[in-house]
Amino acid sequence: MPVEYKDYYATLGVSKDASQDDIRKAFRKLARKYHPDVAKDKEKAEEKFKEINEAYEVLGDPEKRKKYDTLGANWQQADTGAYGYGAPFGGQQRGGWRRGTGAGGEQHFEFSFGGTGFSDFFEQFFGRGGDPFSEFSSGFDPMGARGGGARQGERFSYRGADTEGDIMVTLHDVLHGTVREVSLRRTNRETGASGAQSFRVRIPAGVSEGQRIRVAGKGEEGVRGGAPGDLYLRVRYAKHPDFRVHGADLYHDLPVAPWEVLLGTTVNVPTLEGTVQVKIPPGTPNGRRLRVRGQGLPRQSGGRGDLYVVLSVEVPTHVDAEEKKLWQQLADQSQFNPRKQQS
Repeated sequence: MPVEYKDYYATLGVSKDASQDDIRKAFRKLARKYHPDVAKDKEKAEEKFKEINEAYEVLGDPEKRKKYDTLGANWQQADTGAYGYGAPFGGQQRGGWRRGTGAGGEQHFEFSFGGTGFSDFFEQFFGRGGDPFSEFSSGFDPMGARGGGARQGERFSYRGADTEGDIMVTLHDVLHGTVREVSLRRTNRETGASGAQSFRVRIPAGVSEGQRIRVAGKGEEGVRGGAPGDLYLRVRYAKHPDFRVHGADLYHDLPVAPWEVLLGTTVNVPTLEGTVQVKIPPGTPNGRRLRVRGQGLPRQSGGRGDLYVVLSVEVPTHVDAEEKKLWQQLADQSQFNPRKQQS
C-alpha cells in the first residue's frame, strides 16, 4: 500500500535550516500544548502529540535528520537500500512493518498497524522494520526448531514468521500502565487478499525502553496448517517536554536566576503526578543536581526511581537603567573573582 510522506519540519513549524536548539524548543512548546494530560480535547490532542513526537524523534537526532534530509528530495524514487532499510520505496510497500519470511525465504505478507503511535512512513525508514538481520526477520526453520515443523504426509507445515514493530508509550503510561487498542491489516502479497482486525495490548507499568511486548498469534500465518507467528511490539518512550529519562530516573532542567542560587530559595518543580517544592540552598553552583526521591519511573526490582533537578543559571539579557546600576554596584563591591578560583 502507498506510504504517505511526512513533512516533519512542517509538523514542528520550523524551517529546514533550523538549528537543533530551535527544533528542541519548538518540540517542547508544542508538546506542552498538546500533551493529553493537559489538553481539553484529549483525543485530538493525543493524535497531535504523537505526530509531534514522531517528528522530534527524527529531527531531534542529527543522524536521523541527515537521513531524512537526504531522503526528502527524491523520496518517491528513493532506494531504501541506500539507507539500510531494504526494498525500493514507492508503489506497494510493507507499511513500514516487518514482513515475515516464510518457507523457502518467500515474503508472503505485508502488515500495516494503527494505534501504535508511529506512522507507516516512520517505520519504513526509521523503525526496526527495515532491519533484515533482526532475529524476527524470518520464521522459517526447515528443521522445525522453532516449533513450526510437523510432517503432514510427505510435506512439512511451518510456523509463521514473527513480526516486529514499534509502539510509542508515554511516561504516564510507564508509570501507571495502560491498555492500547491496536489495529492490524494483513495483506497476502501473492493473492492481494487482505483482512483487518483489532486487538488490545496491555502495556504494563514499569515497561522499559526497548522492551518487547509479545502478542501471540498476530504474526504471519503458518504454512500448510502451521501455527501463526507472534507479533513483538518494541517499546519506545514518547519524548516529554519536561523530563529526560535515564533508566528509572527522570531529569528535569530547571532555569534559575543568579540571585536564586546565591541567596537560596524554594521553587515548584513538575513531576509526573503534579508538582513538588524543592529547596535550593544558598550558594548552589550552576549544574548542581538536586534529588527528589521516589518521583521517577517504576523500577523492575520494585519501588520507583528518583527525579533529579538540574540547575541552569540564566543571566538576564536585557536590564533597564536602574537594574544596571544595581549590577554595577554589586560588581564594585563584590570580592568574588571566578577566574581566581580556577587558578
